[in-house]
Amino acid sequence: MSSSPKSDPRILLRLAGFLAPYKLQLLLAGIALVVAASGVLLLGQGLRLVVDRGFASGDPHWLNLALIGTLGVVTLLAVASACRFYLVSWIGERLAADLRHQVFNHLLSLEPEYFFRNGAGEIQSRLTADTSVLQSLFGSSLSMALRNLLSLTGAVILLLITSPWLTLMVLLGIPLAVVPVLWFGRRVRRLSRSSQDQVAALGSYAGEALKGIETVQSCSHETEDRRLYGERVEEAFVVARARIFQRALLTGFALLVAFTAVGIILWQGGHDVLSGRMSHGELISFVFYALVAAGAVAALAEVAGEVQRAIGAAERLLELLAAKPRIAAPALPQALPQPVQGKLTFRQVTFAYPSRPEQAALSELNLDIRSGERVALVGPSGAGKSSLLKLLLRFYDPDAGQILLDGVPLQQLDPIELRRCMALVAQEPVLFTGTAEENIRYGCPGADDQAVLNAAREAQAMDFIERLPQGMQTWLGPGGVQLSGGQRQRLAIARALLRDPRVLLLDEATSALDAASEALVQQALDRLMLGRTSLVIAHRLATVISADRILLLDQGRLIASGTHAELLESSPLYRQLAKLQFRDG
Repeated sequence: MSSSPKSDPRILLRLAGFLAPYKLQLLLAGIALVVAASGVLLLGQGLRLVVDRGFASGDPHWLNLALIGTLGVVTLLAVASACRFYLVSWIGERLAADLRHQVFNHLLSLEPEYFFRNGAGEIQSRLTADTSVLQSLFGSSLSMALRNLLSLTGAVILLLITSPWLTLMVLLGIPLAVVPVLWFGRRVRRLSRSSQDQVAALGSYAGEALKGIETVQSCSHETEDRRLYGERVEEAFVVARARIFQRALLTGFALLVAFTAVGIILWQGGHDVLSGRMSHGELISFVFYALVAAGAVAALAEVAGEVQRAIGAAERLLELLAAKPRIAAPALPQALPQPVQGKLTFRQVTFAYPSRPEQAALSELNLDIRSGERVALVGPSGAGKSSLLKLLLRFYDPDAGQILLDGVPLQQLDPIELRRCMALVAQEPVLFTGTAEENIRYGCPGADDQAVLNAAREAQAMDFIERLPQGMQTWLGPGGVQLSGGQRQRLAIARALLRDPRVLLLDEATSALDAASEALVQQALDRLMLGRTSLVIAHRLATVISADRILLLDQGRLIASGTHAELLESSPLYRQLAKLQFRDG
């Protein structure tokens, strides 16, 4: 995934739209922030009164009033700070939630190729880790920056009122702190982006290894994976170390310059008190405001590092939002004739995967499939069988030619409406974290309980579902890990049955099962295919023989078409496949 050639702090302004619905919370947070900053500045005047009117005059009454007033200011400061913290944290959490929601919604509109090309693990890291960085910025760091900016402005004004000469000395120290902020900031921003990319790569590698843990362990690959992951961890650490080193230099230099200025002020102010040009209380309040200004500059330097990191996170997230789906509904999608019949037509269809544009997966394919026809797709590996199914689902569009459903070109249909007419049962069924009922209902979220039960019975799934500890409500774990391959496949078939599709796509749905599971799954598939247009990538002889028509594909071309007996007689390639590949069933 490409990165921006140059980071721009203005990219954070593009996130302002996410805050627009929360104007009231922003207003209240702003009021609380101003009150809190004002409370800090009022403390300086309270200290001046305590020293000049209380201690210096020796009057207990003035001392009591000054201390009570200071306590009131502290109380106001505490309440305003608590309100500010809650409101700003709420805004940060709300922004992160809305951002995650919008990015996830947009990701679901992108074609599968996008995730193959960019890595689902890396995209997942952006969705989680990068939004957390922005939540920290908007929920904490930005508020801290604004509060310290207000405190710095107010402190400088009060410093000027108290002693213009000493204020000049303070102001001379501020540019010395700001210049390194700007210089180091650019380096931190670049390193932050690189660090986040490294962490995303780590997550992607770990996700692949853990998802394929059985393969890792069966290949005795643990030692090698530990080494490779360790190397990636160290690479990420090196980048992170460079980033935090730059931030440490940035913060340390700002503190050194700011508090050196304070030390010089104490020296000069002490001489002014001794000569009578300044009272003790004025010196105390001046030092207080100088400390506030110095602390504000140091805090702003610290926040600057967070801002640079957030810019990198914002870039990565906005790249996701900017990704345009290659498969999208037309401006005025055409409606399918009702009821949908399931007639399919391929006209001179040519297609190559974007990652292999020079190698055609399908080439000049012409094909008509009748409504309700059961068609078996056979051919060597790489012949284009799975590619044909992916084109029907519009995971891809053909490079040339047209595919039609009931006479309507697929590209003139809304992909969502198209896919509602179809169901896919893959070789490796995908189940989601949840219960058996939830996984079946996934095919049709609005289905009632009876429809779910009927689909499970039709799919030959109720026998094992009833043996589960809580039946339909049994938690299956991530990916249905507690079930066997055959059980997962039958749940996938139940999910397809619940959709009641007019076009059924079966991608080697029984090839990885044992004989007992295969028999049960095949019974479920036979019921599922009844009365529906069905395209079956077949490896079982029984499936091939029972098909109304067999299509023989090789190197992306339709080589032959006919029944099992006709192809055995006419096609040498089919005879070879029948001998070597088809299994009795």
